[in-house]
Amino acid sequence: MIRVGVIGYGYWGPNIVRNLRGLEGCQLSAVCDESPAALKRVKQAHPDMAVTTQSSELLESPEIDAIAVVTPVCSHFKLAKAALENGKHVFIEKPFTATTQQAEELIELAERKKLKIMVDHTFLFTGAVRKIRELIDDGVLGSLYYYDSTRVNLGLFQHDVSVVWDLAPHDLSIMSFLIPEEPEAVIATGQAHLNGHVDVAFLTVYFPGNTIAHINVNWLSPVKVRTTLIGGEKKMLVWNDLEADEKIKIYDKGAQMGNGQGLYDLMVSYRSGDMWAPRVEQVEALKVELAYFVDCVAKDQTPINDGVAGLRVVKLLEAADHSLAARGRAVQL
Repeated sequence: MIRVGVIGYGYWGPNIVRNLRGLEGCQLSAVCDESPAALKRVKQAHPDMAVTTQSSELLESPEIDAIAVVTPVCSHFKLAKAALENGKHVFIEKPFTATTQQAEELIELAERKKLKIMVDHTFLFTGAVRKIRELIDDGVLGSLYYYDSTRVNLGLFQHDVSVVWDLAPHDLSIMSFLIPEEPEAVIATGQAHLNGHVDVAFLTVYFPGNTIAHINVNWLSPVKVRTTLIGGEKKMLVWNDLEADEKIKIYDKGAQMGNGQGLYDLMVSYRSGDMWAPRVEQVEALKVELAYFVDCVAKDQTPINDGVAGLRVVKLLEAADHSLAARGRAVQL
């Protein structure tokens, strides 16, 4: 039985707590939040739950094996480091840390202590992303040309981070999971309009060869859009996460150059075939992810979304910040 303590009961904390309570092989021991109002909400939802405003009570407790850090990114490093130093495994909200240096220190500490770090890259555990990975691994799409994602809505404005650090980690973690090559450079443009933090941004990520990724994140959109296009040599794919049923559609469409000698033979030719929607498993991704965390701890296995995966995303976010500050200059990785 893995005994878990949760620190943070704000926007995402209630979902973490609810799912941990229903997990086999897991015991949710206590919830911590600095806000008495937040703890009141815990008690209303879970009357039997132990609560505290002091994180040290969870971090230093010999009755707790793992800590879930569900707080703003500025506090991630301090809390995760204290948890690891006290011999506890760590499940931590995205993004992993505020800097690459912090991420590297936590990874080294966890390795030295033989403890697990899992970064909450929830989308990796959705039926849609797992199906896309399966299609790529099976060669259905062929060599990947591009990953193009739009993740926009009106709000929620964050007071401590930009839209890049708030929304882009989702797509950067998905992109890293689906594209095997390491990215080479990042270009980012954007602008702040309301509270001093960038609220509209466009990221371009270059990979070896001719694979390219583009991510549009925006807190000022009149509509909510969660759409990703993935183009391959053989097939193309549209993933609309807001679709209730047919979340993924695969198009047998493409283009290729002629290989003859004449001018006509060198022209682009187009292929247009069928479209189909594969069955996508309908699961609550967070429940699957937390069960996987408990399993990795119990079986001493390294998660796919470990500290190294979290570091990869933080590196991209830092590079995007440098590029934004230079008004779109390419930043090499």
